[in-house]
Amino acid sequence: MKIFCIGRNYINHAKELNNPIPKQPLVFMKPPSALLINNKPFYYPDFSENIHFEVEIVLKICRNGRHIQPEFAASYYNQVGIGIDFTARDIQAKCKEKGHPWEIAKGFDNAAPLSNFMSIDLFNREAINFRLEKNGEVVQKGNTKDLIFSFDTLICYLSKYFKLQQGDIIYTGTPEGVGPVQIGDKLEAFIEGKSLLECEIK
Repeated sequence: MKIFCIGRNYINHAKELNNPIPKQPLVFMKPPSALLINNKPFYYPDFSENIHFEVEIVLKICRNGRHIQPEFAASYYNQVGIGIDFTARDIQAKCKEKGHPWEIAKGFDNAAPLSNFMSIDLFNREAINFRLEKNGEVVQKGNTKDLIFSFDTLICYLSKYFKLQQGDIIYTGTPEGVGPVQIGDKLEAFIEGKSLLECEIK
């Protein structure tokens, strides 16, 4: 099982971090040990002082494929969930300064809380509303109509470089509003108003 993540896939998020708008998908990966499921708490790691939340719509791949063409892309995913891409922003900044990869800032243990999945047929896949609340207040709101690179585009792009396999997941990018968490915070993520993920910071 592979965990693909897409960076800077919403224009306003790229702008809030003073990053350029990408011309092609910005891809990185997390190891399976990053997954945090069943609403388990997230324990603040001792190597960072600036962990940020990034809420994202997550796709699950339902069949194997390589070099997938646009007209077939939609048949390669049939479930959707919501996840949080925890980022050690201070570590990431140091990596960027040195031109190093981001993995230690993005792929550490439990850095990818993930909800259960639902059939994507329950939603308009081109316009899915989602949001994240911190301590009961909305901190991020997004709609997949604002993606720079659509679900289908991501499927085609990734499959040029990697064999997509049943069970692989794709974190599709976060909207603006990312910010820090502290011990004691409670995060709750929603798709179309339905609460699907809770995560307490300990």
